[in-house]
Amino acid sequence: MNNSKLKIGFGDYDRTRNLADGSIKIEGVEASFKSYRIVTEVFEAMVRDRAFDIAELGLSYFLRTMDFDDPPFLALPVPLVRCFRHSAIYVNVNSGIRKPEDLAGKTIGEFAMYGHDAGVWPKGILADDFGVTPDQCRWIIGSLDWPMKPVDFVPQPHPANVDVTFAPQGTDLGKMLEEGKIDALIAADVPKCYLDKSPKVARLFADHEATEREYFQRTGIFPIMHLVAVRRELAMQPELMQAVYKGFCEAKDAIRQQQIKGMVFNNMATMVPWLSRLLDENISLMGEDWWPYGLEANRKTIDTFLRYHFEQGLSKRHLTCEEIFAPGIMHT
Repeated sequence: MNNSKLKIGFGDYDRTRNLADGSIKIEGVEASFKSYRIVTEVFEAMVRDRAFDIAELGLSYFLRTMDFDDPPFLALPVPLVRCFRHSAIYVNVNSGIRKPEDLAGKTIGEFAMYGHDAGVWPKGILADDFGVTPDQCRWIIGSLDWPMKPVDFVPQPHPANVDVTFAPQGTDLGKMLEEGKIDALIAADVPKCYLDKSPKVARLFADHEATEREYFQRTGIFPIMHLVAVRRELAMQPELMQAVYKGFCEAKDAIRQQQIKGMVFNNMATMVPWLSRLLDENISLMGEDWWPYGLEANRKTIDTFLRYHFEQGLSKRHLTCEEIFAPGIMHT
């Protein structure tokens, strides 16, 4: 493989830091790395300007580009961000919402766009596990309490039978929730009113960790938020894609091993009480590699998201893993 110069963009994560600082190299690649103030700026630079050869993309953002006339990217099964999302649903305590089924008929705010990554998962789970579908609710799309540009670089479809409106720019959905102007909120980020312990706001699932651990034990799904997208012409180079995939795996595994070895010394390098116990609990539930890369370990999770994306009217058709991933890494 000839030495390739690649521009790569992603957020500042422990699992990517060894790539960014050069501690781990991608074989045969001369890579330059860049991040931004917030990760959606990486998404925009990739989608709007093709600023990178390889970049982190929200899974829903990536899938929307698959509906372009000439889809520009394929993906690698490298979930840079994943998060359980029962905890992403907030309610006004005076809304009458006590259980998931009570969301039917309510007005729900959603952060950034209809069907952001942290919105697709809760909606799918609400439909699968509780029979609450998006068409049973009214949706208001807006921002939270810190500045973020509108997401206008990918399509924002929604089914005709789902009531979706957009709040004026600068509207704080968290404040609307606290004031009772919306009944509930689904958001990737935690609203300020909740962080400030407003007595008017609560999570729908009060013990969300127990709920999410039961969900994983029952389904085996650790929800994926962001993948790695590659310019399509590069994605068709199997040797290059295998080298890039290997580099991301090595960077993630180095941190995983560091955290496991740190348990010997009670992870005293990190200011998180009981971190070793948490790691031990997670390993007991999720295995030694609790944040797996590769298609085999993530196929069920990705297939579930692809189904949700189609059912929620965000994809024109039900896509498959074989259509969205670079062909040279399908064996991973």
